[in-house]
Amino acid sequence: MAEELAESQDIFYICKKTLETVKEKLKKNEDITEDLVNELTFPENLADEEVMVPVDMRGVGEDFDDVEQMVEKLGPKGTAEAFIKAAEYFDANKDGEKEEDRPKPMTAAEWRQVLAEDDLLEEGEEELLEGEEEEDLEDEEAEEEGEEPPSKKAKTA
Repeated sequence: MAEELAESQDIFYICKKTLETVKEKLKKNEDITEDLVNELTFPENLADEEVMVPVDMRGVGEDFDDVEQMVEKLGPKGTAEAFIKAAEYFDANKDGEKEEDRPKPMTAAEWRQVLAEDDLLEEGEEELLEGEEEEDLEDEEAEEEGEEPPSKKAKTA
């Protein structure tokens, strides 16, 4: 059952310290800059030991491909508010998940590693897809020429 819950979650990690800063700025009705949103969401410029906390993006209420799309549509302030909603949604644990099964905070260095591994996986998937597309093209070309694709030729002795 916990596996099903984990699949339905949309977990993203953000900088804990910057999240607190954003909350304070919003309380005081101060401006939220795009730089602050980037500090919140992108671990590249954070110290390795900076704490990243999980948020559940289902709390945002709509799907976005990435942070840039959020900023484009919601603006920096709306994006910051969306991440606060996502943090509150995660904290509320609406799925009733056991504490030991929930995503845990990690350092910025650990989050960068996870992102790098995801990028490598995506690149590998793209290469696999490209290979399949090339095979499909070869099959189509062979069919157009009236030949059977190489993998389907009958063996003759």
